[in-house]
Amino acid sequence: MLVKKTPNPIDVHVGSRVRMRRMMVGMSQEKLGEALGLTFQQIQKYEKGANRIGASRLHQIATALGVQIEFFYEGAPSAAGATQEGFAEDPNPPYMTDFLSTADGLQLMRAFVRVRDARVRKRVVDLVEALAEADDALGETK
Repeated sequence: MLVKKTPNPIDVHVGSRVRMRRMMVGMSQEKLGEALGLTFQQIQKYEKGANRIGASRLHQIATALGVQIEFFYEGAPSAAGATQEGFAEDPNPPYMTDFLSTADGLQLMRAFVRVRDARVRKRVVDLVEALAEADDALGETK
């Protein structure tokens, strides 16, 4: 029987941070692949954590994306599953990284940070929370 190997959580985290940064700078998987001499399929595997990124390759990716290597480890889970501050709340919970790795998440974040008026930002948050509650209520009635 063939057992499917699950990716290491650190590899998944680093890959999702590669995806997030690539999207933040508006670079396609193809363009990043070209810069590294790889196919876009290899970039996809890195971003999903299916393939582990070696040290020299991570250095190349960091250079191509204009960040320090440490960027890819920010908020990474520890071996025991706790954050690096001990039992403190994770400053970058996985759902945040997952959300910011999507086109919608990145677009929403970019637009939101451009809103200068704190009252308008608060109203946007209130609106999104109300929409989420309404969506939850609809989900319960289905």
